[in-house]
Amino acid sequence: MTAVRSTSGRPPLPVSGAWREGDPVGHRRFAGIGALALESGAVLDPVTVAYETWGEPAADGSNAVLILHALTGDSHVRGPAGDGHPSAGWWEDLVGPGLPIDTDRWFVVVPNVLGGCQGTTGPSSSALDGRPWGSRFPRLTARDQVAAEHALMEHLGIERWALVVGASMGGMRALEWAVTHPSQVDRLAVIASCAAASADQIAWNSAQAAAIRICDGFRGGDYYDAPDGCGPQQGLGVARRIAHTTYRTAAELEDRFANRTQEDADPLAPGTIFQVSSYLDNHADKLARRFDANSYLVLVGSMDTHDLGRGRGGVAAALARVGARTLVVGVDTDRLFPLAMSETIAEGIDGADFHVIHSPVGHDGFLVPSPPLAGWIRGLLCD
Repeated sequence: MTAVRSTSGRPPLPVSGAWREGDPVGHRRFAGIGALALESGAVLDPVTVAYETWGEPAADGSNAVLILHALTGDSHVRGPAGDGHPSAGWWEDLVGPGLPIDTDRWFVVVPNVLGGCQGTTGPSSSALDGRPWGSRFPRLTARDQVAAEHALMEHLGIERWALVVGASMGGMRALEWAVTHPSQVDRLAVIASCAAASADQIAWNSAQAAAIRICDGFRGGDYYDAPDGCGPQQGLGVARRIAHTTYRTAAELEDRFANRTQEDADPLAPGTIFQVSSYLDNHADKLARRFDANSYLVLVGSMDTHDLGRGRGGVAAALARVGARTLVVGVDTDRLFPLAMSETIAEGIDGADFHVIHSPVGHDGFLVPSPPLAGWIRGLLCD
């Protein structure tokens, strides 16, 4: 099988970077939760949730913390890359022994989102007929994803979360948790997120989805057994380039790269690559090795439909349901989830504590080490 050539000089790109049954398990655990009725009226059957845990549950069940990852994240919140885990933990400065979410005190649960591609049921998973779901996979919403996470909670015998925390897409689900199951969420942390998707966010997602769908190798979503190994890797890479640009700021890109070329080559010479282009190429290459194009489409689709107020009398009425002690954090340079979105959440939740990360990098300010964010989360968990 011939896979797509990488632009980075690394080995060829796989048709899909999804974890598949038979691959190394790593630190994952799996919970079969049976059939799941979806908001659309469809039923997804069967459903498996992949998750990882750190720490030990208290005898009275009072120390469980749920961490919800962003769009291309997964359950591997801490720990090295290796067999079963294509990348190192994405929040290692916040989760671990002695850290703000102290795994010597808290029992931390991190699921891979429903529709994802790192062990939880998604388009790359096998349906009942033994073939990958592919184009047959149903549309999902954040509420469907929370329903799967709630089933995992019941599977683990957890009755309440001491904290539900999420950023970006994870923040959408954290809010849904606090509104749908208010009696089961003691504390809530929503970081760089929103109560409802904006037209601007949907527009950017639309461009990314189009990049995948117009790729010849997409094959309508049924590419897993492509005989020539040519799937939608290139389309997924373009989607990542678009997305990553929205995750950073124009000022940061200018400061790091300006209009410089690789090795200071002549910008008019054939084949010359600009440094910022190479940077985006590298991120595209890395994502194609660990993610799945169909999952990308399903997850950006779930983000597009996110509206906390749908069927609840509007956003303000929905936010008023939250009874958890709440921390809301925005990033001052975030152009994808502007600060006003975080302010709306904080203003709608009685007693919410609102803070701002001052960061040059934009939306990704929640992923880079931030002593203020660490302090705010530590404070939320200390009472």
